[in-house]
Amino acid sequence: MLTRDSFKKLVRVISVETPPGIAINQQSSAVLQMVERALERRDVMLAYQPVVQGRRPEQIAFYEGLLRVLDDRGCVLPAKNFIDAVENTPLGRELDIMALELGLAALKSQPNLRLSINMSVRSIGHPGWMKALNSGLAADETVAERLILEITESSAMEMPELVAVFMQDLQARGVCFALDDFGAGQTSFRYLREFYFDILKIDGQFIKDIARSPDNQVLTEALISVARHFDMLTVAENVENADDAAFLAAGGIDCMQGYHFGMPTISPPMAVAGYRPMPT
Repeated sequence: MLTRDSFKKLVRVISVETPPGIAINQQSSAVLQMVERALERRDVMLAYQPVVQGRRPEQIAFYEGLLRVLDDRGCVLPAKNFIDAVENTPLGRELDIMALELGLAALKSQPNLRLSINMSVRSIGHPGWMKALNSGLAADETVAERLILEITESSAMEMPELVAVFMQDLQARGVCFALDDFGAGQTSFRYLREFYFDILKIDGQFIKDIARSPDNQVLTEALISVARHFDMLTVAENVENADDAAFLAAGGIDCMQGYHFGMPTISPPMAVAGYRPMPT
C-alpha cells in the first residue's frame, strides 16, 4: 500500500530524477546563469507603472519601479522564470540592491517623483542593500519622503518581528511602506497593528472582474474597511478594464494600478502627462 510518506518520496523522484525533471532543472540553472551574467553586465533597468488616484484616475499618485533583467540577446527575461529560484540566494540580494540603486537614482534625478520599489525581507540588514539605501537617502534629503518600499504579504510574515523594527526605523526617516499582494497569503490581521504599513495593495485576484463578481466585491470591501481602520492608503492591483475601475472608484478605493491605466514602461516617469504626486 502506498503511504503518504512514500507517495511524497515518489513525487520527488519523478520530478527530479526522470528526464523531464532533469530538463527542468537544467533549464532553471541556465536561466539563473543568464541572470548572473546580466548583473555582471549591468543589463538591468526599471520599468515604471503608474498608480493612479481613485477619484481622479487621470492623475498619477506615484509609480512602481519594476526591475527588468535583459538576457544575452538584450530581450527582457520574464521575472516569473527566475524570481522564486533566486529569492533565498545571494543573487536575490544582488537583484534587490540593483533595483534599489536604480530607484534611488531616479528619485534623485527627478525631484517631483514618488516611487515604490520591491524588496525582500531577506535584504533587511544585508550590508550591500543597507549601504545602497543609506547612501541614497544621504545624497538628497527629499528622497526618503518620496520612497516607498514594497514588501509582499508572504515575505513579511516570514519574519514579522524583524520587519516591524526595520519599518519603524525607516518610517522615522520619512520612508513609506506598502504591503504588497494583500490577501494572497496566510494573513494574520494581528500583525497589522504591529507593522503600521502606510499603503495596503489588494491582490489582483480580488480585483479581477470585480464589477461582475459579488464574491470579489464583498472581499475587497472588507479589505478596504480593514485598511481604513488602520489608516492605510489602499491600492487595487491588476485593474484591467473600465467597469472594474469605475466600481472601485465608487467603492472608495484610494488608488488603482493595472494595464487599464498603463503598462510598465522604461520611459522616464516625468515624461508622462498627468503626473500629480500625492502629498506625503
